[in-house]
Amino acid sequence: MAHDHDIVIAGGGIAGLTAALTAARLGRRTLVLTGDVLGGQLISIETIDGYPGFPDGVPGYDLCPIAQEQAAAAGAEFASTELTSIAPDGDNWKLTTGEGEITARGVIIATGAALKTLGVPGEERLHGKGVSHCATCDGPLLRNKVVAVAGGGDSGLQEALTLAQFASKVFVIERGAALSAQKIYRDRVAAEGKIEVRTNSAIEEILGGDAVSGVRIRDMSAGTTSDLEVGGVFVYIGLAPSAVVLKERVALDPSGAVPVDGLMRTELKGVCAAGTVRAGAVGRAASSAGDGAIAAVTLDRYLDDGRWRG
Repeated sequence: MAHDHDIVIAGGGIAGLTAALTAARLGRRTLVLTGDVLGGQLISIETIDGYPGFPDGVPGYDLCPIAQEQAAAAGAEFASTELTSIAPDGDNWKLTTGEGEITARGVIIATGAALKTLGVPGEERLHGKGVSHCATCDGPLLRNKVVAVAGGGDSGLQEALTLAQFASKVFVIERGAALSAQKIYRDRVAAEGKIEVRTNSAIEEILGGDAVSGVRIRDMSAGTTSDLEVGGVFVYIGLAPSAVVLKERVALDPSGAVPVDGLMRTELKGVCAAGTVRAGAVGRAASSAGDGAIAAVTLDRYLDDGRWRG
């Protein structure tokens, strides 16, 4: 890893990769710290719908490597290490990574978000033993079994549809009164005979000894509980921004996301945030890519004139 860069990007998801492509094309010495896994949350998604240029959808494990190849061809460098801390160094930033310290004139935090957990008994103990966050990975292991999906948003319904290809039945458990997913996913779920939606319901406990055997569900309206026999539980109840690297430097919003303006600028001079780590992100791959492009252009202009805000 070279020690001095114009722009260092923390995060190898679609926001970080698009930022890298844009910055490199603008002629900036660009380094991406991808962490252990390129692609972030998208890497386990079987089909990303609504991404321009892919009318039939595109797997996340295809989209992200394609974006990396484009960025690398434009001149961006990559390191499979994580950003652990950031500190001012004159007009630059000193960045501590798993492979040592580097210096950057501008930084883009695109560290994404982690899937939230239910926080119920049995969830942590049975993780990897029937509790999962990846229908593509673990759905084939539950062929002809009954499974439950926690969460009625886009991700929950997408994964329920993936699971229906393998499972004998899929229960979608949503604590709200209605599903929050896009209409296109609600319609697909309604047309899939293997999927049963239970609203006003919440998983209180995941049951099982050496593996998941069921879930205890609370009826939010009646206040009663009942047990449902399932062989797997897939949790998609939202995202928690992975902004810990900036926690000591900026005031995060109540959800733990990084506040930015319309140009992705944080309150720190020379530091942008892009994608699902930033406040107000809508959680779509296309919007995260747009964030990355904006952040790179913003830093390019800042490196030219030195002006941050005002």
